[in-house]
Amino acid sequence: MVAITPESPVAAVFGKSVQKRRTVEEGLGIRTVGDLLWHFPRRYVKTTELSEVAEPVEGQLLSVVGEITASVVKPFLNRRTNKMSQRLEVRVATNGPQFTMTFFLPHQSLAEREQRRMAVGSRGMFTGKAQVFNGSWQLAQPHSVVFGGGDSESDGDVAGSEGLASSLKGLMPVYPLSGKLYSWDLQKTVQFALDVVSGVPETFPDDLRERFRVCDVMTALRWIHGPDDHAQLGAAQRRFRFEEALVLQLVMARRRALLRAQGAQARTGEGGALLAAFDARLPFELTAGQREIGAVLEGELAQPHPMNRLLQGEVGSGKTLVALRAMLRVVDSGGQAVLLAPTEVLAQQHHRSVTAMLGDLAASGMLGGAEESTRVTLLTGSMGKAQRQAAMLEIATGEAGIVIGTHALLEGNVTFFDLGLVVVDEQHRFGVEQRAALTDKALSPPHVLVMTATPIPRTVAMTVFGDLETSVLRELPAGRAPITTHVAPLAEQPHWEGRVWQRVAEEVARGHQAYVVCPRISGDVQETGERDQLDVDENGRTLAPRRPLSAVEDVTAHLTAGPLADLRVEMLHGRLTPEAKDAVMRRFAAGEVDVLVSTTVIEVGVDVANATAMVILDADRFGVSQLHQLRGRVGRGGLPGICLLVSHAEVGSDARERLTAVAATTDGFELSRVDLEQRREGDVLGRNQSGFRSSLENLRVLRDEKTIVEAREAAEKLLGHDPELSGAPELARLVRETEMSSRTEFMEKA
Repeated sequence: MVAITPESPVAAVFGKSVQKRRTVEEGLGIRTVGDLLWHFPRRYVKTTELSEVAEPVEGQLLSVVGEITASVVKPFLNRRTNKMSQRLEVRVATNGPQFTMTFFLPHQSLAEREQRRMAVGSRGMFTGKAQVFNGSWQLAQPHSVVFGGGDSESDGDVAGSEGLASSLKGLMPVYPLSGKLYSWDLQKTVQFALDVVSGVPETFPDDLRERFRVCDVMTALRWIHGPDDHAQLGAAQRRFRFEEALVLQLVMARRRALLRAQGAQARTGEGGALLAAFDARLPFELTAGQREIGAVLEGELAQPHPMNRLLQGEVGSGKTLVALRAMLRVVDSGGQAVLLAPTEVLAQQHHRSVTAMLGDLAASGMLGGAEESTRVTLLTGSMGKAQRQAAMLEIATGEAGIVIGTHALLEGNVTFFDLGLVVVDEQHRFGVEQRAALTDKALSPPHVLVMTATPIPRTVAMTVFGDLETSVLRELPAGRAPITTHVAPLAEQPHWEGRVWQRVAEEVARGHQAYVVCPRISGDVQETGERDQLDVDENGRTLAPRRPLSAVEDVTAHLTAGPLADLRVEMLHGRLTPEAKDAVMRRFAAGEVDVLVSTTVIEVGVDVANATAMVILDADRFGVSQLHQLRGRVGRGGLPGICLLVSHAEVGSDARERLTAVAATTDGFELSRVDLEQRREGDVLGRNQSGFRSSLENLRVLRDEKTIVEAREAAEKLLGHDPELSGAPELARLVRETEMSSRTEFMEKA
């Protein structure tokens, strides 16, 4: 007999059921016995308790645990065969409605056997489509498994095979499925595979299992697929979640160690007076957090190995100022610093604000420039040939101490004189390969500071940015006024639309300015490629046609012809030329525009102190973090801000709950948890962010916070006394595989 191992084809444990095997292989992507064993249940139902069933929806596929309250065999004339056949009518009770099921059977003896199997008082799991017939609920095309007895399964036509009931104890697993496959089909096969498989590799040697308090792999597999109780299930889940977290954190820790082992030029700032001159001219006091993180950055810049740090913080907490002071420290050391921004609007805004903050300290070589000054150079992809060449020359010769730009900085013909610090703004817009493309332009490994204006939970930072040390700015500078946020629910209160524009006009009448944000540029659905968004929900279900989304061009025309006809209204969006975008922003910053109708190009970095009102149209089309970022554009000049979230979302919908959460708090860290709970984690932990994992299999970064923290500490200790993991060869193999996957994805994307 051929031994069955995790590498064996899944057909080795599927017996004669060719159709079910094909469904498993093609629908679920399960090719080997190992794939099958690691295809974990998505939930469990208690076989001892009836299901809690809310009001069903017709056509919905339901799986319920119920108790049989009636089981009656009735003969009928089968018109296809013109012979008498039997039907078994079964009624089951749940903690909710009762359901009737009908099983059609060819002859009396089979009907009687099925009736004995589904006797009154028996419990089981029943699956079918919910339908209403004669005023009562039915499960059409039913399938069932009865807890207890020998013949345990049946479907709508024939009796099933035997033996599953012996494995059903306290909890029944419910698997992710595909096609005409049922949980009990998969469970039978998994149970057989567990009985015959051999050679399943053990990740943890005995000493590590004892140290980490995890069970062995075969025990964990048996308990994850067929637990007697929640204690067994919890032990199995802990084993697999901790294993995944540990492998992840070992990869991250090794990456940090490799980065630290690289040599870098220390940037102590000695011999330069630029930072001191800048600090002396600041018209305000740094916050305690800014001073504390500034000292950390100065200490790391002075080391002979590269700094790799993530700086995250609240909207308006002053991250850019902290980064600028680090950049000036590097310039004082004779090096250059570069700030990479994701959009031209943001790059131009950074260039304006940095130049304005430095004043004559940014006028090196120019009339009126301070003695200790440098030059701030902008490089973007839309610059004319002469502008680009001039900027690239300043960068290559070192005349530009601070360089600000977009993806254009990553091009091969851009060279630096002595790149000492790379600052990446809005890291979630860039992949790790883009960060590497910029750091590769340095003569020796540069120091790296990654900034994100989207506050993220600690465990997300540890998982997504685990190769970076993390600093958090929570304190807002003096002068940041409170922002009040309100939902304008046009679905129930359509007259509120008039009040929204009246409120904007009131702010302008007080001498202030306002933003109006739209999800689209124009009203042409086909042009903007949003037809699928409008007609399909997040679960892929077809929706009734929805009202058109607000578009910048349409809203601008409506406002200038109607409710805001007396105000100076202009629009800003990505289709404008860079010169036009820059001109609009300059006019808005100068107070020459009352209302700016825009897409999300103003999401981050835009800082106009006189703007006090923010109207977000179709706000339900934006994510929690994006709404928080947009709201942060107002209240930046010491004046109270107001944000109006205009939406047609219905009460009780996920979208409406999202808006209510944003309106309830301005704490970005709390909102980030809400965001993560509502979104699929695969979206949050995407490849562009993590650099090597598209999603987590068993871990959930909020639910498993303690496990992730424990795994990080364990990874550091393991590598501290066994850097090559020679004492845990299978664990070392998993780490190497993950690292190879990281490099493969990097090469594919680069």
